[in-house]
Amino acid sequence: MDHEPTISRDQGRTASKGRGPSKALGRDVLVASICGGVVALMVGASYAAVPFYNWFCRATGFNGTTQVAISAPATGPIARKIAVRFDSNVAPGLPWKFVPEQNEIEVNIGQVVTVFYTVTNQAARTTAGQAAYNVAPLTVGSYFQKINCFCFTEQTMAPGETREMPVVFYVDPSLADDHENDGLNTITLSYTFYPVKDPVVKPLAASEVDKRKGNL
Repeated sequence: MDHEPTISRDQGRTASKGRGPSKALGRDVLVASICGGVVALMVGASYAAVPFYNWFCRATGFNGTTQVAISAPATGPIARKIAVRFDSNVAPGLPWKFVPEQNEIEVNIGQVVTVFYTVTNQAARTTAGQAAYNVAPLTVGSYFQKINCFCFTEQTMAPGETREMPVVFYVDPSLADDHENDGLNTITLSYTFYPVKDPVVKPLAASEVDKRKGNL
């Protein structure tokens, strides 16, 4: 009667021990690679967070995000007035002083208005920032139209530089047709500048000294 070859227990243990470290090493390499990929993704996402957030909110009107207009409203301003307040903030890590030139103004709905924020780089080095923004109440975001704004692009500031940054906007006259906003008297426009790592270097324009002339 034929007998199949047998392997002793000691031989089995030896074979098992020979395969164990190789499998464990492969598993460790796989886990390390996955963790490294997750970390790289998180770091990349943190740098892209502000531009992506701004794009998403502009496209959806999410969280009180304002809209972008290319011209004044076709109907022109209406008699109803509304107060617009201006808020400014700077995130940790960005050594800027950032304030509105006016804290509040009263405008006619549909009136195109230009206001300025003043920004100073308080560092002894060049720094860059990108502004995130919204309005309150959050439901008014779809009616707040910006024609021009410093928040559309990242801003690079030389050491000690002070700059006046314009915002050109209007409140869409269609707001008056939204009866949920019949009691609305005040809109707050809020900005927060976040630091930008590795900013795109842009040459300064010849008219950089007088910011008001080229933006109205």
